[in-house]
Amino acid sequence: MPRRALAAAVVALVLPLSACGSGGDDSGSTDASGKVEGDITFQTWNLRANFKPYFEGLVADFEKKYPGTNVKWVDQPAEGYADKISADAAGGTLPDVVNVSPDLVAPLAKAGLALDLDKAAAKYKKEYLPGAWASHEIPGMEGTYAFPWYLNTGPLFYNKSLFEEAGLDAAKPPKTYDELFDDALELADKSDGKVATLANVPTIEDFGRYGVELMNNEGTAFAFNDVKGVELLTEYKKLYDAKALDSQALTATPESSGKKFLTGAVAMNPGSALDLGNFKKQAPNLYKNIGITDQITSTGKVNMYVMGVMVNARTKQKPAAVAFAHFVTDAQNQMSFAKKVAIFPSTAGSLDDPYFTEEDGTDETRVRIAAAKSLKNAVNYTPVLFSEQMKTELRNSVAKALQGKVSPKEALDNAVKACDRLLQQQG
Repeated sequence: MPRRALAAAVVALVLPLSACGSGGDDSGSTDASGKVEGDITFQTWNLRANFKPYFEGLVADFEKKYPGTNVKWVDQPAEGYADKISADAAGGTLPDVVNVSPDLVAPLAKAGLALDLDKAAAKYKKEYLPGAWASHEIPGMEGTYAFPWYLNTGPLFYNKSLFEEAGLDAAKPPKTYDELFDDALELADKSDGKVATLANVPTIEDFGRYGVELMNNEGTAFAFNDVKGVELLTEYKKLYDAKALDSQALTATPESSGKKFLTGAVAMNPGSALDLGNFKKQAPNLYKNIGITDQITSTGKVNMYVMGVMVNARTKQKPAAVAFAHFVTDAQNQMSFAKKVAIFPSTAGSLDDPYFTEEDGTDETRVRIAAAKSLKNAVNYTPVLFSEQMKTELRNSVAKALQGKVSPKEALDNAVKACDRLLQQQG
């Protein structure tokens, strides 16, 4: 399912490519002009089980549009996808068109295996949302290395009755981090520490949404230990001390945070349309009092997760590979896919479709509309070079700061040092 694929996508995996850092395109050209013909292979990520008819139809439509083309569709399981790409890249067997996430593109681009679409397909750039197109740029490199495909994000749920009991205006939930911190301290104070506003510690996306510069422009070092980063962690420490951040936040999982929200121990929690159905069944009182708002952000832009479609720079059929990657991600085909599953198109204008703007009284539509509205200018805050190990380093450092073992400044200095060391190992 795409949701599983998307969850895997945000787990940044480093590909140990033997060619890492070689750069350049073996075929010596980013020219994708010429007749669209020949045999190409298209690889997806864990999509065959649920969407076989959709992709078979997509391939048939493309082959009809371009007689003389033949597309072989292969699908790989979610588990081990990064390893499979790594092995194919090292062995010279990478498919012509590959379903990727930004973190998977980075090592391939560095190895000269991802086609630069700013050169090969610049004419299509305007068809996509600017934030989506930019999500496959690699720090320290010129270019864009995959077509943006489907997007995902989620709104924030809040418990209106808990806000009202604390004397806060439930019709005006916090929008920025400053408002969030003020409301959270008020909620904790009025409930004698029984109601926390948040159940999770800050992640790299929180630092991004707060307006922290996460990396230098060259992509050679992290920068989230700057004054603004320290300021954010200092505020979270205040929340933790006041019990406005749940006491078990240091070990929280999405499931445990969801349960806290369900029982009224936490006032705000991210979620999806699936959660609304759950509230309806398990917590009817919460469901009656549910508020839906945008993610908290001090930049005016929410976070999104993005999937992409990359063209192998060494494909022998560049015109066909680029044409097919564009076809998969064009507005018509993205819209068709979005209606089959809870994802969002990355094409400009698609989010203005009635499907994403008009209420029909269902919970699913209510959440879809809220999420779609926020996606128009969303960005992928997770740096493409930020690996799973780096996320662990940041989380551990944040935990030490919240527990008072080190200062927020020292915690972030340590995290940046550890992440920079891991970055150097990426090659």
